[in-house]
Amino acid sequence: MSSLTVEHEIIVADGGSRDGTCDVAIGGGCTVISTSPGRGIQLAAGVRAARGEWLLIIHADARIAAAALAEAEMALTDREISCAVWQLEMMGEGRWMWIVERVARWRSSALGLPYGDQGLLIRRELYDAAGGFPELPIMEDVALVRRVGRLAPIRHFTHAIRADSRRYQKEGAVRRVLLNVALLTLFLCGVPAAVLARRYLPHREPG
Repeated sequence: MSSLTVEHEIIVADGGSRDGTCDVAIGGGCTVISTSPGRGIQLAAGVRAARGEWLLIIHADARIAAAALAEAEMALTDREISCAVWQLEMMGEGRWMWIVERVARWRSSALGLPYGDQGLLIRRELYDAAGGFPELPIMEDVALVRRVGRLAPIRHFTHAIRADSRRYQKEGAVRRVLLNVALLTLFLCGVPAAVLARRYLPHREPG
């Protein structure tokens, strides 16, 4: 976040990592808070600790370039923007990574369902009005953006956030894509997040 020119704070919500993440974050000038593991829990805790009018939320394994941050800074002064996400770019190479990116763009623009790995820039008042991140074991990002989308349009930035592709490489890109589609479909059909998590969470690492 060092390329941001506006006043800001960086908060890292750590869910029990054991790889020195906290030391690195503190050494970089970040505020570190410790939470129970679980992305929904960690994201909600990080937002509660933030003090700004705007929230910029990204996953720990994502990379956001200076050009993408510049888009965020410009949005801060645009009264017509209250929520925005970036395009998705996978760090890995190959045809299936390209397919993952295109599916994400279609899901985000056509269905209005961006995932958390696309980042989220949102006014705090809108975040609060939408009820914030639910402390779900999975699909916390989908639950939030569905509520946000009913209150305000979600702008799609031009630049991309780079997302880690290790899960696709480890589990197989085809399997991962099909599983993601199945999980989203089941969640939208009303299957509880806790039920879906039994198939998904074993692949997550604390952090």
